[in-house]
Amino acid sequence: MTFHDPAWLEQERRCLRELRRGDRAAFAELYRAFAQPLYARVLLPKLGDADTAQDALAETFRIMIEKLDQYEDRGGSIWSWLATIAANQARDLARARERAGRALRNFETQWAPLLEPLMVSPGSDAGDRLQLQASVTQALGAINPRYSRALTLRFLEDRPRADCAAVLDVKLGTFDVLLLRAVRAFRAQWQQAHGDDSQPRAKVTVSV
Repeated sequence: MTFHDPAWLEQERRCLRELRRGDRAAFAELYRAFAQPLYARVLLPKLGDADTAQDALAETFRIMIEKLDQYEDRGGSIWSWLATIAANQARDLARARERAGRALRNFETQWAPLLEPLMVSPGSDAGDRLQLQASVTQALGAINPRYSRALTLRFLEDRPRADCAAVLDVKLGTFDVLLLRAVRAFRAQWQQAHGDDSQPRAKVTVSV
């Protein structure tokens, strides 16, 4: 049976009527019918990441419920409507991921050097290095512990983003957001203590 089969269209309309009355079983029936095709045909091909595609799928069905009263029944299946919602979600998520990636690369370039003093640097002056280490440690200790952990994993231990996400038990996209917030918090704390022009001159190589 396809989404254009008369028997399915009758069943679909029944589910929509019941869903408008708040029937959860009707929602579950529609989800079982449409979730896998939306995921496999629309979301995963556009996003290329299983976790992100799952997030977009959940958002697609949330929007479906939110805008159900606006849906106009023109005799066909709601498949095309849902596929359009899903495609829009995939586009928006891809754009947001691209913006977050650019912002993260910018922050890493500008502020990762603040964390290098915590690593061994034999060629540097011992007194200056220890003083800088103390300042960085103090700044890390003053921010949210989860932020501090994310910075430590990513910069001090130089772990790939995927590994950091696994350690913190979050999705990769969630870790990127967490790391952005962590760097911003660290930057604010550092500037509060040392001023805007006090960034140490150091070079850090961060793997991806």
